[in-house]
Amino acid sequence: MALFCNRCGTGLPPSCRFCSGCGAPIAAGPVTPPRPLYRPIAGRNIAGVCIALSQAYGWDVALVRIFTVIGFFFSGGIVAVAYLACWIGIPEEPFTLPNAYPPGTTYPPNPSA
Repeated sequence: MALFCNRCGTGLPPSCRFCSGCGAPIAAGPVTPPRPLYRPIAGRNIAGVCIALSQAYGWDVALVRIFTVIGFFFSGGIVAVAYLACWIGIPEEPFTLPNAYPPGTTYPPNPSA
């Protein structure tokens, strides 16, 4: 991906923070859109709440699970109620069937061809 200075138009490498031509600060790279908050089908242990939160916000799933377990014991039940609410409130990831046939093939495939 080519990066150009907004002030002088100099071509820049993607890792630079300042323009080498005029010294202007370069804005951060493209922001990736956040992943929607879904409880994934794969990778869940109980209900998928911890992995859903970790994927949506970019956190480490192991740390989210550790803090959740610690919260269960030391919060007086607040984390348990919040976990249950998230289990009910966060929708499950939509199920999509894998594409069994490569693009360009007809369905059903012709066995005599």
